[in-house]
Amino acid sequence: MAVNAAPAEEAPPGQVAGRWVPLLVVVAIGLGFGLLLFLVRLHLEPVMNVDRGVARELNEVVSPRSYLVNALNEITRLGGRPVMLWLVGVAALLLLMLPRVRLAVYLLATTAGALLLDPSVKSLVGRARPVVEAPVAAATGNSFPSGHALGSMVVYGALLLVFLPAVRYRKLFTTAVTLIVVAIGVTRIALGVHYLTDVLAGWLLGALWLSVTAYAFRLWRREAGHPVAPLDRCLAPDAAEVIKPAPDSTRPIPHRWVKATEILTGWVFTFGILYVVGYLLKNQTEGTWLGRFDDGVVRWLQTLRTPTLDDVSWVWSKAGDTHAILAISLVFCPIALAVWRQWRPVVFVVLTMIGELTLFLCTAAAVQRDRSPVPQLDNPMPTSSFPSGHIAATMCIWVAIAVLIMGRVNSRWRWLAVMLAVIMPAGVALSRMYRGMHHPTDLLGAAILTALWVGLLWWVLRPNARGAG
Repeated sequence: MAVNAAPAEEAPPGQVAGRWVPLLVVVAIGLGFGLLLFLVRLHLEPVMNVDRGVARELNEVVSPRSYLVNALNEITRLGGRPVMLWLVGVAALLLLMLPRVRLAVYLLATTAGALLLDPSVKSLVGRARPVVEAPVAAATGNSFPSGHALGSMVVYGALLLVFLPAVRYRKLFTTAVTLIVVAIGVTRIALGVHYLTDVLAGWLLGALWLSVTAYAFRLWRREAGHPVAPLDRCLAPDAAEVIKPAPDSTRPIPHRWVKATEILTGWVFTFGILYVVGYLLKNQTEGTWLGRFDDGVVRWLQTLRTPTLDDVSWVWSKAGDTHAILAISLVFCPIALAVWRQWRPVVFVVLTMIGELTLFLCTAAAVQRDRSPVPQLDNPMPTSSFPSGHIAATMCIWVAIAVLIMGRVNSRWRWLAVMLAVIMPAGVALSRMYRGMHHPTDLLGAAILTALWVGLLWWVLRPNARGAG
């Protein structure tokens, strides 16, 4: 007797409808971008009038106010390629280390697609940039769509989809990311480098590409037998615990108010010692052997100047400026968090650099020591000579990294961190003196600052402790 096959189980009507909603949203986004492209290509006068009117009115508001221009330029940098490529690079490296290779591939492929879409569509449309009465910014290439709007939508959106499980307050984080993307787009219009429709098109095209890649990633996971969750949760629900930076942490630093008091007290004593040393060097060394040594070293280095050494010293000097030190910190801290899964090392590095900056600025303002009495190869600095900010920052960041690696890594390669903690400050110090920016005793001030401040934080925070946090 034949056995009738059981009828296939039908999905609930709500689930079936839910499957169509993402597709309809993608279609709507695509139609919106297509409509904008069509209107721009036809050069319809009403659309052009709106674009020109918005550009003109915003230029009238922004151009007379330099502070507003500076603020807009800072915000718009968040949508520039250097910042976004750094974000994607560090995020992909962290995912590979966890390891979450599929998420890393998704992030890199999505970003690469945005990099290709931007110039391709711009060349197809060929729209010129806006022309305003008082230009406050410049940009090259065509105007439609806005690359900043497209790139920020794709990059920040992809990072949101990948790392949303690692965030405690998801709605707040999503709102913050949305505001960043919107703010970047608005700055492009306010700075007069894009029309309103350029930015709208960038957002729509970015959202379209982000939706397509997210859907492809979900299909990829489904075919591999992995669970798939709604996009408002995350791309990979099974990776939620893995990508959390410190899932077992409670408080990074126990007894935080006691520790804060100890750190603040140590900061005051460190500043006091630096001020006394700086005051003595400024007012009590003239005509002494130490004063003659200070001047003699920089004068001797001046006699060695050549165009080649000038270039080499410029590179070494840049290794200790604010941008380089910030870049090193922003690369090391996420990697440390991914490898050690503790906030304590990150707090140690962050407090090291905050303390170095505040101690340097306060000491330099209080001491007011003049620069070396030789021709200087750099532009005039807004701060005084003692202590050297470049040398102190270089010492602090590399010594802090060496302290963490020596306490947490067993491989013989850990001694490379110690070598860098010696070589990098030495190169920066020599270059700063060669360029006539500092005395040798300014190096002494940087060394005192580093020894006292990093030593204090090591004693208070115990950054290599293996406990929770």
